[in-house]
Amino acid sequence: MPKTSADLLAFLDSLGIAATTREHPPLYTVAESQALRGEISGRHTKNLFLKDRKDNFFLITVGEDATVDLKTVHHLIGAASKVSFGNAEKLMEYLGVIPGAVTALGVINDEGGQVTAILDEELMSHDIVNCHPLVNTATTSLSPADLVKFMRATGHDPVILKVGQ
Repeated sequence: MPKTSADLLAFLDSLGIAATTREHPPLYTVAESQALRGEISGRHTKNLFLKDRKDNFFLITVGEDATVDLKTVHHLIGAASKVSFGNAEKLMEYLGVIPGAVTALGVINDEGGQVTAILDEELMSHDIVNCHPLVNTATTSLSPADLVKFMRATGHDPVILKVGQ
């Protein structure tokens, strides 16, 4: 059973991570979320749940307006082959979220360490990073250092690379 948003926020609190969460109508795309600009400060994210031919899974988190070249990113992230999008079943199994709610914070549900977390270098240069708290009806804001602290506490050592363009 995947962890809930409340479980996630309690875990962040237990780590001493100062995160703020704001509820809003469901947002399924970056375009929809841009309506909140000015209301929630910080760098908003875009997340790609990808897999290679050997069923290695990757979660790439970049700034909302970054582009990721899916034809070449496998060279950067250490994939065994070109990558494609992971399916909804694996997304739920590993990250405990549905399409439209993919988030860096989903690694809390990846207890088996099946997913490699990749954070874009540019994203990590901002003071505040905004992620869905396992649901697309809220946004949680935290510092990049706290995002890394959280990921490490879940057993994921995120790789910080320049993957966005």
